[in-house]
Amino acid sequence: MARFARVFPTASLGVYLVALAVLTALPLILFSVFLMLRLEGQQRDSLNRDTEENARVIARAIDRELRDSAITLRLLASSPELRSGDLRAFHERTQYNLRGSSRYILLAAADGSQKLNTRFSYGEPLQQMSNMDGLRSVLTSGRIEVSNVFFGNSSKRWVFNLLMPLPPEVSSSGAALVLTQNAEDLQRLISTDVLPKGWSVAVLDQRGHVVTSTNAWAGEPTPIRENTLALMTGSSGTIEDVGGTPRLMYGYAGVPEWTWKVVVWGPISAAQSNIIAAWRMLVIGSLVILAGSVAISYLVARQLRSPIRAIAQMADRIGRGEIVAPIETRITEANQISIALSNASFDRSEAEDRIHLVMHELVHRTKNIMTLIQAMMRQLARRETSMPEFQRAIGERLQGLGKSIEMLAQEQWAGVPINRVIALHMETFAETKDRVRVSGPDFTLRSEAVQNLGLVLHELATNSVKYGALSVPEGEVIIKWSDLAGEEGDRLIRIEWEERGGPPVSEPTATGFGTTIIQRHAAASFNGTVELDYRDEGFRWVLTGPRRLFERQSGDGHKEMA
Repeated sequence: MARFARVFPTASLGVYLVALAVLTALPLILFSVFLMLRLEGQQRDSLNRDTEENARVIARAIDRELRDSAITLRLLASSPELRSGDLRAFHERTQYNLRGSSRYILLAAADGSQKLNTRFSYGEPLQQMSNMDGLRSVLTSGRIEVSNVFFGNSSKRWVFNLLMPLPPEVSSSGAALVLTQNAEDLQRLISTDVLPKGWSVAVLDQRGHVVTSTNAWAGEPTPIRENTLALMTGSSGTIEDVGGTPRLMYGYAGVPEWTWKVVVWGPISAAQSNIIAAWRMLVIGSLVILAGSVAISYLVARQLRSPIRAIAQMADRIGRGEIVAPIETRITEANQISIALSNASFDRSEAEDRIHLVMHELVHRTKNIMTLIQAMMRQLARRETSMPEFQRAIGERLQGLGKSIEMLAQEQWAGVPINRVIALHMETFAETKDRVRVSGPDFTLRSEAVQNLGLVLHELATNSVKYGALSVPEGEVIIKWSDLAGEEGDRLIRIEWEERGGPPVSEPTATGFGTTIIQRHAAASFNGTVELDYRDEGFRWVLTGPRRLFERQSGDGHKEMA
């Protein structure tokens, strides 16, 4: 008792209840702050990925536009009028084919003189072409190139050229075929609808000048600082400019096979407005909760003061060595306290230890499950699907995850045999389970492996029932696993999913969320490798990873509870 007296000062019951309210509320507030910081970090990572992806999407759109122009040049270069040297017919045909568009064709000699220009009537006197640097470059390289943005002498606008050197068989007609287009036409490709409010997009040429932008005119130098632009190396990425206020984030992507670059940028605070609003609500809510707790504690202290004083007198008599009987008060709990003083400390200590272990395990499991669900929802939300399709896709994945969690709960999170995991997930597709052959030595999976492998198996089975071997009566699936020797004496587990007798297999042209689960998620969860083989005889999936990440070891349950 003397030791506790040194730790806690002498004070009234009201002071202690108020302090208890504060100490109770503060950990919850601090824990909420911790969760908000984690959420802010996750949103920052998501913002980095989304910013880079937005730049890539716009870069792909610009690339498609340039490729279409390149195809137009190749088709025009093979026209019979150009090969025969009938430039008037070539002019009329080209002008007719490009009517209604903002694209124009120039036929230029090696010295830059224009032999024809579909902006004007054939035979009308033409000036020297403006883009001599581009002409010299394409005649030197011998391939199609896109020019920097420049002010056209003929169009009196900011334009860019796509230049193609003509082959030797038509060189008598001219040295290069040029498709010129107004820079403002690319404005339709840089929509900011998916960007946070206040963010911008710019397409830059090789010199760093603006081709088209949401906040700058064509031909102007980039509004991005030179030292920041110099950091944009590689095909794509994101960087943060911490030197200014507000802090800016830049996502960039090069236009494939061309010299242009797309940059998406804006204030980080605008993209994290929801987090900032949540922070404000957290601060206000914390202050309200804290004030309410203090007020309630003070009122309760006034009601408990008399009984507690009576118990204090009893304790004082016990301290003097007197034998006392339990006192009678108007509060039942106070009467019980007088009886339970001798053993309360021991019971409380044991109860707190048990609660701590249970809460630690609950938080750990909940965080793992919520992280997995959030990842599933983020990936599915990026796909262009309707709400019913999104709900159905989420429901299917959560059904598989729920089965794994149910198995773990039945085993008190101590692990589940691999044969049982496979059997349970195959039971979902009752009409096909007799066509699934399983082989391999049984062993107990770790709790994390049960969830991750169950999610992958459910996805493989779903895909097979929809498109693979299990979609036809004669198809079958073989699931087998084996123990292998790895490097430095490590043991590996190799799990194979092999389909036979199904419809013809072809590799998908686009990667969906299902492929993400069976490939990237599986490899990351087990620190291993995944092989996908779209063979003629059937789809084959192989996962190889360290055995220690699959198998539950003795003592794992104690480690997880610690």
